[in-house]
Amino acid sequence: MAVRLCQHICKCFCIPADLAVERYCGSSGDDWGFYARNWSGGSAGMEPLSLQVLVVVTGSFLGFQWLFHRGSPWVSEKLCKGFLRLSPTQRTEWNSRAVSTIHALVVGLFCLYIYIFDEPIQKDPVWGDATLVKLNVAITSGYLISDLLLMFTSWESIGEKYFVIHHFAALYAYYYVLSQGILPYFANFRLLSEFSTPFVNQRWFFHMLGYHKLSKPSLVNGVAMAFAFFLVRIAVIPGYYSHMYSVFGTDDFYRLPLGGRSAWVISSVSLDVMNVMWMRRIIRGCLKVLRSAWSRKTGNELETKKTD
Repeated sequence: MAVRLCQHICKCFCIPADLAVERYCGSSGDDWGFYARNWSGGSAGMEPLSLQVLVVVTGSFLGFQWLFHRGSPWVSEKLCKGFLRLSPTQRTEWNSRAVSTIHALVVGLFCLYIYIFDEPIQKDPVWGDATLVKLNVAITSGYLISDLLLMFTSWESIGEKYFVIHHFAALYAYYYVLSQGILPYFANFRLLSEFSTPFVNQRWFFHMLGYHKLSKPSLVNGVAMAFAFFLVRIAVIPGYYSHMYSVFGTDDFYRLPLGGRSAWVISSVSLDVMNVMWMRRIIRGCLKVLRSAWSRKTGNELETKKTD
C-alpha cells in the first residue's frame, strides 16, 4: 500500500517513482521500509550534529565571545585613541563590528580557498565531499549564535530585526549542511558575500572617529563598499540561481531530504531579498555622498576663480 501511495504522490509532483520508492520504501519495495526510515529520524528528516561539528561550533562561539568582551576592547584601547572617547553604547557596537570584521576576513578567505582549490564540490555541488565546507560553516554558525546572543542582550545598542532574520535563515540552512553534508558548493558560495562586510564596518568606524563623510578615506571606502557589496551579493544572483536551476530535477536533487530542499530555497530567497534591500540603501547613500562631494568640489573651484 505504501508503495502505491508513494508512486501516486510521485506522479502528482513529477518525481521519478522508482527513485522515490527506493529512497523511502527500500530497494525491495517493502512497505515497512517507508515507516522505518521516516520514524527512525533517517535522512528524510533533521539529523543530529556530530561531535566534531559541535566542538567547532562551540569553540567558534566561545572564541568570538572572547574577542567581543576581551580581545577587541584591549586592542582598540592600545591602537585607537578615539575608542576611549566613545560612550558605552558606542563601544558595544564598535566591538561587535570589530568581531564581525575578523569573522568576515577569516571565513571569506577560507571560503575563497575552497572555491578555487576544492575540486570535489565543483564536480558534485550537491553531494561532494563537504569536509572543508562544514568546517567553515561551523565557524560561521558559532559566530552567528554569538552575534544573536549579543544582539538580544544589548538590543538597544546593536539590535536589528533584519539581522535577526538573516542569522536565523542562515542557521536554518547551515544546519542541514553540518548534519548531512549536503549542498557544499552552494553553502560555500553564499559565504563569499562576507567580503563586503569589512567595508560596511569600516564606514561606521570612520564615522565614530570623526571622519567627515566627504573626506578622502570615507569616499574611497564608500565606493569600495558599494562595489564589493554589489559584486559578491547582487551580481552573483543570476549565476547562483542558474546553477540552482540546473540541479533541479536531477537524481541528486531528489536524494535531498524535503527539509534540506526547503532550507536551501527559502534561505536563499530570503537572504537575497534582504541583500537587494540593503543594496538599494547603499546605492542611495553612495550617490548622495558623491553628489555632495561633486557640489563641494565645484563650489570650491568657482570660489577660486572669483578670487583670481
